[in-house]
Amino acid sequence: MTTFEASTGRSPATTGWLNAAGHRTALNVFMFVVLAHWAEHLTQAYQIWVLDRPRPQARGVLGQFFPWLVSSEWLHYGYALVMVIGLFLLRKGFTGRSYIWWMIAFGIQFWHHIEHLLLFIQAQSHTMFFGKAVPTSIAQLVFPRVELHLFYNTIVFLPMVVAMYLHLRPNQVEFRAAACTCAARPVAAAA
Repeated sequence: MTTFEASTGRSPATTGWLNAAGHRTALNVFMFVVLAHWAEHLTQAYQIWVLDRPRPQARGVLGQFFPWLVSSEWLHYGYALVMVIGLFLLRKGFTGRSYIWWMIAFGIQFWHHIEHLLLFIQAQSHTMFFGKAVPTSIAQLVFPRVELHLFYNTIVFLPMVVAMYLHLRPNQVEFRAAACTCAARPVAAAA
């Protein structure tokens, strides 16, 4: 019997590598992707609001070298899909309070993914919705695209951060229920 099996009463095979022995590694890779995406959006915002570039010229980092990426709905939809899949696949590694926050992020990202799916369908079919000349999501009817995506990324990222914080600092019950070894030990209960 391994230390993991003895401490949790579970076999890693029952929860899968992603949510057991590989959870920390998978979370680190996932968070690298998330932070790289954030860097792109923050760079684009900096280009618009600090460097005063016209929005079509504010392409983030990758868009400076590969301008077609920014206008490709394949890239944007692909990232939204990676996010929703990553949040879904990694959810079982979370317990208690961290699970609740992770699922809040998942729910918001699921809607964000639907918005990108609408944009993707319009771009691929060359049929624009809502009487617009360009692919437009539902929330874009009210908010400009750059600001909207900064908002979406923020409201998905913040519950993810809370979930990760709580995941790495579980209480006794959450620690015993965890299938992964991300937390070295439970946080002592407050007196």
